[in-house]
Amino acid sequence: MAGKAGAARGGNKALVDGFERLALVFVFAATIAVFGYLRPESFFTWSNFAAILGSQSVIVVTALGLIIPLTAGDYDLSIANNLTFAATLLAVLNVNHQLPVGFAIAAALAAGAAIGVVNAFFVLYFRMNSLIVTMGVGTFMHGLTLWLGDQQTISGVSDGLVNAVIVNRLLGVPLGFYYAFGLCAILWYYLTYTAAGRRLLFVGRGREVARLSGVAVDRVRLGGFVCSGLLGAIAGVLYVGTTGAADPSSGLSFLLPAFAAAFLGATSISPGRFNPWGTIISVYFLVTGITGLSILGISNYVQDLFYGGALVIAVTLSQIVRGREERLA
Repeated sequence: MAGKAGAARGGNKALVDGFERLALVFVFAATIAVFGYLRPESFFTWSNFAAILGSQSVIVVTALGLIIPLTAGDYDLSIANNLTFAATLLAVLNVNHQLPVGFAIAAALAAGAAIGVVNAFFVLYFRMNSLIVTMGVGTFMHGLTLWLGDQQTISGVSDGLVNAVIVNRLLGVPLGFYYAFGLCAILWYYLTYTAAGRRLLFVGRGREVARLSGVAVDRVRLGGFVCSGLLGAIAGVLYVGTTGAADPSSGLSFLLPAFAAAFLGATSISPGRFNPWGTIISVYFLVTGITGLSILGISNYVQDLFYGGALVIAVTLSQIVRGREERLA
């Protein structure tokens, strides 16, 4: 009898755990069903879904960049300014100086990684709080971006980049979606199946314990900041490819959605842990809700309400889930 009771409890726990992992997926599906029922002629069309999928690659990559330092217990508030600086640098080199777009992209990516190094230097060498450092570096980069671009939107970027991101499509969906999806898969493999990814998670769970276990904590955190900077620059490249231009203030609008998706994603797929698949599902859940409300005629201010409310709720839920996981551990 005791064995049967234990088996029943184990089965119930597995069922609850499975539901928790997929709860956001179920809510996502229900959201699609509700809006599809209310506005089938405009919402339930492939062109609408293709637009949703193809329009969010920049936010997806930005959110993926955030979860790397978040996994190690650090914040990177500079990633949106990094995105904008990389986009502006690319546009200035390609449009103003007529350099090949490939060279301009490489320079933008190198700049993004360098910004990550700067963040890590101040955080790790001077033992400063990552929130303060990345906020300051981000603000500095915003000023540098305005200077570099002369406070003007720079348009006329090479058609090759625009074609590769937004014009060319597969199954009606812009290729930018597939780039973001591929980066998500790579990051998932890195965090799940590599020793470096496991060390990143170990550091985030407890730096002192990790240090006493022989993990080079500062090196792991350095790698997290550099990867975040690099992904921020990749997001900047995708942004230029999506719009064909670089706006020196545009990247700031991606920070809140990216954080909301990162924390909401930590409540799904691998609850209590920042994870790529939960993050990408969160991005499309949030934009689907906003798109559906817009189709229903709700004013544009709903976007700020949606993202702001989602961030508060997501942080609360992720803290609850993480606290429970730590108690069970």
